Amino acid sequence: MATEPKNQRLTERHRQVLEVLAIVPLGLDVNALLARGFKLETMADVVRSELAAVRIEIVENHDSKVEVALVQITDAGWLALEGLTTRSRSPRVPNGQ
Repeated sequence: MATEPKNQRLTERHRQVLEVLAIVPLGLDVNALLARGFKLETMADVVRSELAAVRIEIVENHDSKVEVALVQITDAGWLALEGLTTRSRSPRVPNGQ
């Protein structure tokens, strides 16, 4: 039985979050994505779809340690983003042909 592609139901907002993650391939803090107007649900969608992954990083500052959740685009996310970009541009016939 054939299965649906995992990125079939991606919305414009999903594409936008992937584009932001593509700019910072090592990952972006969840709070930075929230500050850019993305909802947790949108981030969770791309993680569940395996287009992004969450990585926990420990940041040390003087005597304290803080865990930071970084969202990072995956290889599948790169491929989906490439596919979405390709699909969004329709071929145009040159004038006069």
